[in-house]
Amino acid sequence: MTQMETPKVVKKKLFSPIWLLPLVAIALGSWLGIKSIREAGIEVRIHFPSATGIDVGKTLVRYQGLTVGKVVDIGIDDELQGVNVDLKMDYRADPFLNEQTKFWLVTPKASITGVEGLDALFSGNYIAIQPGGGQSQSFFEAETDAPAMLPGSDGLVIELTADTLGSLDVGSQIFYRQIPVGKIISYHLEGSRQILLSAFIKKQYTHLVKTDSQFWNVSGLHISASLSGIEIKAESLSSILAGGLSFSSSDDSQRAENGHSYRVYDSQALAQGGIEFTLTATESDAASTGTSIVFRGIDIGRITDTHLTDTGVEFTAKIDKEYTQLLSGTSHFWLEGADISLSGIKHAERLITGSVINFSPGSGEPKQQYPLLEIAPDQDAQSKLLLSLTAENHPGVGIGAEVRYKQLAIGKVNSVSLNQALTGVEYQIEIWPEFTDLVNTNSYFIPESALSIQASLEGISVKTRDLSTLTKGAISLIQGSSRTVAKNHAQLALFLSIDAADDYFDRLNQFTLSLMSTDGAGLSSGSPVYYQKMQIGQVDKVNWNSTNENFDINLSIRNQFKPLVKTNSVFWRNSAITVNAGLSGIEIDVAPIQGALKGSITLGLLDNEDIGSQTHLYESKSLALAQAKPIKLTFPADVKLAAKAPIRYLGHKVGEIERVTLNKDLISVSVDAYLYGGYAQHFTQEDAEYFLVDAQISLAGIKAPETLITGPYIGVKPGVSTQIRTQFIGEVTPVIQAKKDWLQFTLEDTNLGSMTAGTPIIFRGIKIGAIDAYQLADTGNSVQMFAHIDGKYRHLVNQTSQFWDLSGIKIDVGLFSGAKIETGSLETILAGGVGVVTERQTMANNMLTSDASFTLHKKLETKWLTWAPVQLSQK
Repeated sequence: MTQMETPKVVKKKLFSPIWLLPLVAIALGSWLGIKSIREAGIEVRIHFPSATGIDVGKTLVRYQGLTVGKVVDIGIDDELQGVNVDLKMDYRADPFLNEQTKFWLVTPKASITGVEGLDALFSGNYIAIQPGGGQSQSFFEAETDAPAMLPGSDGLVIELTADTLGSLDVGSQIFYRQIPVGKIISYHLEGSRQILLSAFIKKQYTHLVKTDSQFWNVSGLHISASLSGIEIKAESLSSILAGGLSFSSSDDSQRAENGHSYRVYDSQALAQGGIEFTLTATESDAASTGTSIVFRGIDIGRITDTHLTDTGVEFTAKIDKEYTQLLSGTSHFWLEGADISLSGIKHAERLITGSVINFSPGSGEPKQQYPLLEIAPDQDAQSKLLLSLTAENHPGVGIGAEVRYKQLAIGKVNSVSLNQALTGVEYQIEIWPEFTDLVNTNSYFIPESALSIQASLEGISVKTRDLSTLTKGAISLIQGSSRTVAKNHAQLALFLSIDAADDYFDRLNQFTLSLMSTDGAGLSSGSPVYYQKMQIGQVDKVNWNSTNENFDINLSIRNQFKPLVKTNSVFWRNSAITVNAGLSGIEIDVAPIQGALKGSITLGLLDNEDIGSQTHLYESKSLALAQAKPIKLTFPADVKLAAKAPIRYLGHKVGEIERVTLNKDLISVSVDAYLYGGYAQHFTQEDAEYFLVDAQISLAGIKAPETLITGPYIGVKPGVSTQIRTQFIGEVTPVIQAKKDWLQFTLEDTNLGSMTAGTPIIFRGIKIGAIDAYQLADTGNSVQMFAHIDGKYRHLVNQTSQFWDLSGIKIDVGLFSGAKIETGSLETILAGGVGVVTERQTMANNMLTSDASFTLHKKLETKWLTWAPVQLSQK
């Protein structure tokens, strides 16, 4: 019987993974749906006057060259006044669709001023957008023209006002010195009398527009006709065809900001510079815009505008900039035309050119309004100003000569005479009443030359004056800085030239100081003093001071540069030409012409504010900046030292020679030298030693071989004394400076042989000392050689030591013993040497004393070779 199996019960799962697929599909579909809705675009409607140039599906919406939408539908509006253009805008444009956003149609447009919408020629018409602020909206009214300026564009927008538009139009260029720097972007009528223009200046030229800039019209051709001829002016071809403006600015004025307003003048003459004021009259029969204002026959201004008022006529006038100082509170203006009488016609040219406005100066501060008189004012009521002028010499100005101001006659010379002290010339002059206010308390006068010749590197300039100046001479008034008018019979100065006057006033504002120099530095009176190649003073005089045997150089420095003369100031002389050559190239510095001809001085400043010198004139810039200290050395006359040779200590340059001079005794030379400031304190002790370093050639070699190329120089060794000096006696041979641990003694021989200073002392082939110097003994029978043993070898020499001559080759020939040859090393063969051996160990009882002396044997004895004291090497 088959056994039946027990059925298994399986528990059903509550969730199957297959259900994840529908969930993912739902999530993905939702996301795609939301994204599609979000990026579907924004519907916008724009109302245009007509649909000309707009196509559905083709016309795009662009912002700064980027497509942000397109036209999807066009329909006629309900009032039949235009069309509604429906746009589908990119969803990212939503933040810019606000109340102040502007739309307009861009089409190609050609005019004299240029071509607009050039890109539409290739891509077709398109709708441009200019984002704005305000509440969000979807309906807009299209602009008939493109906005004048796009927000955020670089540059400057200014406003200009003009009475008439003339040839100006949108796109007309704005010039600065005939360079186009901007253009007119819009214009409209402001009220009923003025036209307001908006102009745009490019970013790179915005700094040229200042708050006081002057603008004038340069459109077309400007033709000026007079008896002297016809003058035609034009700014450029574009300004002739399309109109244009030009402007001028001063360098020190404040820069303009957006929205600044300016007036447009009809011409450059009306616009530039000067003082503007008002003239009032009851009528304008003989005066109008452009009428000249004349002073003593010279045009100094003109009428720039004419206006009717309730009481008459008001003229806007302007005095040119160079004559503004003539205008005052009591100035007078009057009309003057041609004068016709039985004696003839005066000012006949005015019959053609018209009347002019004559002018007379006065006193006081200028006013804003003056009456225009019909006849000249009565000047007789004003009195003349009588002045006395003093001069050192007679400049050739005679009685009756004119007194002038800016080449205008303002008075005359009444008398010329010597002063009471007979030390100068005195002039009595009169200044005519209308010019008395031109003379101030610190005014002065200079004579005019009938012929003036100025020569420079740029060429020769020749100026001549009129016949009156040639025969009688003339003097010119130079106004001072004072605001106080000179009183009657005041005494003023007459200088021979403007340079003499400048020099006089400069000296009143200068301070003096004195420098010391060993040779006068090639300077003379008038030699300039420079700072950074700018003249700040001059040399007054150069005097020899016998007390210190130096030259005293007196300087004058202008007061404005007085702060430069302080504790860290130094002065040095300038060379006409300085050449610095090195591996990197050659640098040539040429002094200014005046300094090259007369010599010059430069003032410099050191980094350290406590080490300068305001009393010494250095020979060069390098010595000055190094704060070098002068010293004087004396050497025998046969030394070969030269200027610029260095002074060295252990190979380091610590100074240099300035000059070498043969003394009157003809057996010595004086060496003027400098020690660099940082080293001077170490080498000016009383016991400091200076010696000549020159190449010495011998069989042993060459000492100081570098001097074969550079020439001899001076070596120095510092002293230990506390006493300071600046004059030293130099040695021809180097001074041997004994060290504290040296063992010193004396060797004697009947003759010097090959020994010399520096000959080594050798112990078993090793140099342990040297001969330092030598001299003939007092008796004259021997030679004394002063030697030393180095400190670390002093235990090798004592009273039992023996010395012999190792120099050369020794040959001993005997009849039966044969020839015997003794030689040392190659060095001792060529340069000589002293050998030493010691019999006993150095002890307290056989140590050398300071006056120890040994005989220098001719040769080595055989027994000395056996000497080998115990523990000789131990000290």
